[in-house]
Amino acid sequence: MDLTQGSEKKKHGRAKKMMLWFGIISMVMTFAGLTSAYVVSKNRPDWLSDFELPISFLWSTLVIMGSSLTLILSKRMIISGNRKNASAFLIGTLILAILFVVFQFYSFSEIIQEGYYFTGSESTITTSFIYVLVLAHLAHLAIGIIVLLVLIYNHFKQEYKAGQMLGFELGATFWHFVDLLWLYLIFFLYFFR
Repeated sequence: MDLTQGSEKKKHGRAKKMMLWFGIISMVMTFAGLTSAYVVSKNRPDWLSDFELPISFLWSTLVIMGSSLTLILSKRMIISGNRKNASAFLIGTLILAILFVVFQFYSFSEIIQEGYYFTGSESTITTSFIYVLVLAHLAHLAIGIIVLLVLIYNHFKQEYKAGQMLGFELGATFWHFVDLLWLYLIFFLYFFR
């Protein structure tokens, strides 16, 4: 398939999708590097092998998975012309995203209450890695929340409809990537100790 073929609109759409995928690949490489460093550091003598992640991380995982589902449902509602339900699912996605962030910070507070700190003389290499991984994910999630706000704004401006979903698809792709990234991180942290 020749990427230079097609209308100007299709070429711009392909270019935007390609740029998104370049960004996603660079984020994958970043987290691959961080988790590789985690694996290498695991062999250090000061590594906490008995450290348990708080259960609230699992609750946040369910919440972020729910946000992907509500975003998928909102897309279906837009395509079918059901704007009211699409609005409800989009706002529900935003609420779940914010709830995910709340659970993350609650998890941090639980770790600190257990006496494990992320920086300073009382920190450990284990908790410092968890801190870096989760905060790096939260930084990407903050961008994802901005993307959700743009999707909601454009939805209320009635920019999305069947056959005109490029902006929505780009935003949804990024959001689902951030969700899958968290699933990777949580499984990694729980099962690779």
